[in-house]
This record gives sequence, C-alpha cells and structure tokens, in this order.
Amino acid sequence: MESSAAFHGIRTSISSSSVPSPTSSPPPTVAPGYGGPCAACKVLRRRCSDKCVLAPYFPPAELLNFATAHRVFGASNIIKLLQELPEGQRADAVSSMVYEAAARVRDPIYGCAGAICLLQKQVEGLQAELAQAHAELLKLQAQHKSLVNALLSPQLPPPLDASAPFADYIGEPWDEPLWTI
Repeated sequence: MESSAAFHGIRTSISSSSVPSPTSSPPPTVAPGYGGPCAACKVLRRRCSDKCVLAPYFPPAELLNFATAHRVFGASNIIKLLQELPEGQRADAVSSMVYEAAARVRDPIYGCAGAICLLQKQVEGLQAELAQAHAELLKLQAQHKSLVNALLSPQLPPPLDASAPFADYIGEPWDEPLWTI
C-alpha cells in the first residue's frame, strides 16, 4: 500500500511538471490544420485521425452543420458518399447535403422541393412585375417622345375664325329667328 502511495506521490510531482501521466487519457488527436477534432468526430464522440474523411468538410466550428446532416442522412451514409466521390466534388456534395438536411429539418414534408417551389413562385411574381414595369416604361417613353415632338415642331398659326368669311353679311345667322309666328 505504501509503495502505491509513493508511486502516486511521484506521479503527482511528475504531472505538476506538465508531463502527462501514463494512466491519463491522451489528448484527442487533431486533424492537421483544423485546430481540434472535426465537428463530425465531436458529434460522434470519437477520435479524429489524420485520415478522417469528414475533417476537411466539417471543421470544429461547424458542429450544427454536421449534426443536421447526420440527423437526416446518417454518418455512415455521408462517409460512404464522400468516399465514392472524387476529391474535387466532395466539398460541393457536403454543401448540398448540409443544405438539403437543413431544408428537410425546416420542412419535413417537402424539404428542398418546398423551397424550390416557393422560389419559383417568387420568380413568377417578379417576372409579372417586371413586365408591368416594362410596359409602363414603353408608355412613358412614347409620351416623352410625343411631348418632345410637340415642343420641337414649328408653331402653326392660330386657326381661322369660321365666321370671318361671312362678316360681310347683314347679321349673324344665329341672330335671326329661325321661324316666325
């Protein structure tokens, strides 16, 4: 028993000098260049190795992204998909899976299709609004053109008085009664 106490005393003195004890768990393995275990390994509570397929696409700060994708697709399906793809397409695939998973969480029935439908309706509404604005623009351009033409055209003399050629007659035709009693 005393030898065990002496051993613990030595271990305590060693651990105080910042050397890890042989019985304590080693620090988590850090994926190179990522500053800690990746978000996937944190969520899955496993060590993040240098060969972690998920580390480049789920950095430690993106826990929610992986948790959402894991909830919808499952970690094994995500890993399987990434291993089947060439490295050049993996980032886009992860981005797509995260977006699709977030859409499925927001709208469990329609998922991405619901978002696409909503966006298509917005596009149709905006196209109709654009067509109305274009028609209004054409109308205003035509009005502007006619006003410019009216201002730039030479002024015509005032119209002649219709009664002037008949001024030599005795009276105006409307001064005489039409019938006599």
